[in-house]
Order: sequence, then C-alpha cells, then structure tokens
Amino acid sequence: MQIRIEGRARVLGDDVNTDYIVSSSRKKESLDPEVLKNYLLESVDRAFADSIRAGDVIVAGKNFGCGSAMEVAATVILAAGIRAVLAKSFARTYYRNAVNNGLIPVECATAGIEEGDRLLVVIGAGRTEVRNETKGATISGGSFPRVMLEILEAGGLVPYIRRYGGFRG
Repeated sequence: MQIRIEGRARVLGDDVNTDYIVSSSRKKESLDPEVLKNYLLESVDRAFADSIRAGDVIVAGKNFGCGSAMEVAATVILAAGIRAVLAKSFARTYYRNAVNNGLIPVECATAGIEEGDRLLVVIGAGRTEVRNETKGATISGGSFPRVMLEILEAGGLVPYIRRYGGFRG
C-alpha cells in the first residue's frame, strides 16, 4: 500500500491554531466544510482561500493544529482540496482528528521548504518520504502504523469501518 501526493507547498509558521485554520466566528455561522473552506486561514492571510489549488500541500512548523479539538479544522482543509499537511509537529488531538477524517498529517523537518516548491509525498509501509522537486532534496518523515495507513487510504475512519466492518486484526 502506498499513498502519493504531488502538489505546491503553501508555507505557514509555528503554532497554527485551529482558530487560525477556521475562525470561531465562522464556525458559529456554519460547520459545513464546503462553506467554511472559503474562510480557510483568513486570519493569517485574507487571500489564502482564494489562492488554493486542489492538490496544494500545507507546510508548517511546530505544533500545527493547537487549540480547540473541533474536527472541522481538519475537514475544512480537505474541503479546500488539500490532502496533506507537513509539519515539524502536530497537536495530538489535531493529528488524530486529521487521520480520522482522511487528512494526511506528515511529521517531518520542514525548514527547507519554501512557498511554491513542488513536493512529492510518498507514504508506504514503514516509511514516508517528502521529495522537494524544486530543490532536488529528500526529507524522511514519520512512519504510519499499518492501520493508520489503511484508514488514510480509505479516506478516514468512517469509510474504513464501512469497508471492513470494524478494525482488522
């Protein structure tokens, strides 16, 4: 089993809070990710949501997804057409929400990745590799347990349970 993602790097900094991903005031209006994707990261950059292209990859520093535990902070990124977030580290609750909803959270060194770099992320059994095709560099990322890979490949926990009827032994 292998997951491949190719896309343009969209670089953010450290401590990207879930309220930065989608503002609390917006969540009062709707929890529908298809509505909220229009406001993705608006407190960081008002033009961010309009500049997203399907396949983009968010690249951040440490502690991505800190703050509240609302799943919509993961699902809004998916609704915008982004399948993966690369970060030096993730808030644990955000990491789990991402996996459960099919957003791929890759822990890796992100310091050398710049806005607009072309990335190829290859996730397989026991290894994750991030190739910066713009710079010709390769970064090793954290590996995923088999069951997590299966959940991500299925598109999240609910599709995984539908497919297998429960956790496989």
